[in-house]
Amino acid sequence: MRTQRREFLQAVGAMAVGGLVLHAPRARGEQREIEAVAFDAFTLLDGRPVVAAAERLVPGQGATLVEAWRNRLFQYSWLCVAGKRYVDFETLSAEALAYALSALRLDLAGDVRRSLLEAAVLLPAWPEAASVLKELRASGRKVAFLSNFTPGMLAGASRSSRLEGLVGSLSTDPARTYKPDPRAYQLAVDSFGVPKDRIAFVAHAGWDAVGAAWFGFPTYWINRTNLPREELAAPAATMLTSLSPLPGLLTASADR
Repeated sequence: MRTQRREFLQAVGAMAVGGLVLHAPRARGEQREIEAVAFDAFTLLDGRPVVAAAERLVPGQGATLVEAWRNRLFQYSWLCVAGKRYVDFETLSAEALAYALSALRLDLAGDVRRSLLEAAVLLPAWPEAASVLKELRASGRKVAFLSNFTPGMLAGASRSSRLEGLVGSLSTDPARTYKPDPRAYQLAVDSFGVPKDRIAFVAHAGWDAVGAAWFGFPTYWINRTNLPREELAAPAATMLTSLSPLPGLLTASADR
């Protein structure tokens, strides 16, 4: 009973850090200061406008199309990793969209498809993204995207989101692989020049949080829609509903 009460009080305290913390794993052993933070692109970029764009093109089926497209895109990326046959993410996205349209028996002209592909990259930032990045940079920490996007896609996304100059860009493209391949996460270690246990990884998807934790990153999952935790054995990621608490949590962890 005392253990349950203590856990409840810890959870209540965490909720007051500026945004809901769904789960924060207990510290085990020595805490090492976080010197750098790697972000999956969609922790900083708001992908919701893609559905709105698709809905304008195929009224009543926009959400279904985007879900089918997204699912096939990740299946293709994992297939490329498993089969050791790399195809860049921009090409992969176009091929996944073509498959989704075919599966749903939808026909879009080439220029319309290109507009939809562009809409999936040129996205706005989440409202709190810029202020969180500024706070992390002010603390002396290095920050960068670590994304499956190609370098060109990341450059476009940085401009459209107005995060250019606030966050660096690490694409998995030079490694010719995709997350959750450990080689993809190793790019952050090599680029930052920091041991992996001093690099926080901020995930958008549950599977990415698992992969990053397996690699050895202290991992934070921005779970904005309160999805269930993945049922795979991995060190627990701290779950947040927004980016806002992140700087405070990293500072608190370093002070333990």
